[in-house]
Formats: sequence, structure tokens, C-alpha cells
Amino acid sequence: MVKHKKLLEHILMRMGDSNISFIALCKLLISLGFRERIRGDHHIFTKDGVEEILNLQPKGGKAKPYQVKQVRDIIIRYRMNIGE
Repeated sequence: MVKHKKLLEHILMRMGDSNISFIALCKLLISLGFRERIRGDHHIFTKDGVEEILNLQPKGGKAKPYQVKQVRDIIIRYRMNIGE
């Protein structure tokens, strides 16, 4: 849980979007209440009350920077926090 909070702070502070582990980002989304569906290398995340669907793909074990930005925008827009 502490790792998820640190990653959430890291993302919200806009520190190094290109240096975030893809697996860690997926685990963060699950801890925020998203459901994950996997089709090939596409990890599709949905959540009740969130209109957007997040479709993430890894790039060499890291999350793509533009996808980290999409995640950040949704976290901010819906005022999400871990455990809600």
C-alpha cells in the first residue's frame, strides 16, 4: 500500500512520466478500484463512475509517458485516492 501511495504522489507531482514501471502503474489502478481486462498486450481498465476507458500497453517494461498523463488526468478529474 505504501508503494502505491508513493507512486501516486510521483505521478501527481509530474516527476518522470517516462520512468514508471508498467506493472506498478497497473497495480496502482487496481488499488484505485479499476477493473482490469487483458487482450494480448492491451490492459484495459474500467471503473464505475468513470466515463473514460484506459487502454494501456507496455513499452519495454515501462509505461508510455502519454498513458501516464492520461492516468494522472483521470485521477485528478475524479479526485481519486487509494482505498476509495
